[in-house]
Amino acid sequence: MSWVRTPLAAPNILQDSTEHPADTLPRTPQAALPSSETAATAASARIFAGTSGWAYPTWKPAFYPEGTPAKRFLDFYSTQLSSVEVNYTFRALPTAAMLEGWLAATTDFFRFSFKAPQRITHIKRLANCESDVAFLVSTLEPVRQAGNLGIILFQLPPNMKADAARLSAFLAAPALNDPGAPPIAFEFRHESWFTDEIYSILRAHSAALCIAESDDLATPEVHTATTHTSFRLRRTGAYSPAEIKEFVARFTALASDRDVYIYFKHEDEPSGALNAVSFLAGVAAEAGHR
Repeated sequence: MSWVRTPLAAPNILQDSTEHPADTLPRTPQAALPSSETAATAASARIFAGTSGWAYPTWKPAFYPEGTPAKRFLDFYSTQLSSVEVNYTFRALPTAAMLEGWLAATTDFFRFSFKAPQRITHIKRLANCESDVAFLVSTLEPVRQAGNLGIILFQLPPNMKADAARLSAFLAAPALNDPGAPPIAFEFRHESWFTDEIYSILRAHSAALCIAESDDLATPEVHTATTHTSFRLRRTGAYSPAEIKEFVARFTALASDRDVYIYFKHEDEPSGALNAVSFLAGVAAEAGHR
């Protein structure tokens, strides 16, 4: 099935004629957040950043303007950030109608990344998954055809230790090796995976090592794919301006020859989204200085 994006006017979540007339809808303070040009500039520089999810009413009013209806969250999110990591797919795959709605709500430059289903990573633990992987890839095909597919993240459980043979067999799945196969990344949460043998297997299949930073474990920064790389910045709380500045320099350099995906931690308060906004503003400023 082919998929063609329907041209849309620029999203305007600040106007909803049925629920929130434009003249009564509260707005965020002037210049509190950048325009969509900032995120678009970052995307043009091959940097795609955001958080894990967008449906958080508690992000008002620091991120979402006060009064924004939940059905317009994604519209606004995609004008401020260049990507989102969809965790919904860990438990259930989206319907075609859901994907169509997400694509219609977002900007042309926006990328959706998806967490692989728990059936693959936690229940089957990568074993005998060819049909599951094929179904996942086919489900997300409309997003790929629209040009808005980021990466598929295979996040393994913390108690799953390294198994090189199992990883190799999994990566041999036809759906991951066909022309047009989606870019993929692996987040290992047991330190036994961080070996040269595992990195070599990932390199052989153009799979990225997801470089994850959390309060409990930090993944070594090893880049195993030449077309893309992935970061999950999961430390609790906001990153400092100095840390954001360092991210700008570090990830801009990486994006000179690959797509770079960066996802800040989602929480009930919007520090992750605001970290991503600050980061993308820095990326856009850096691009303007070249």
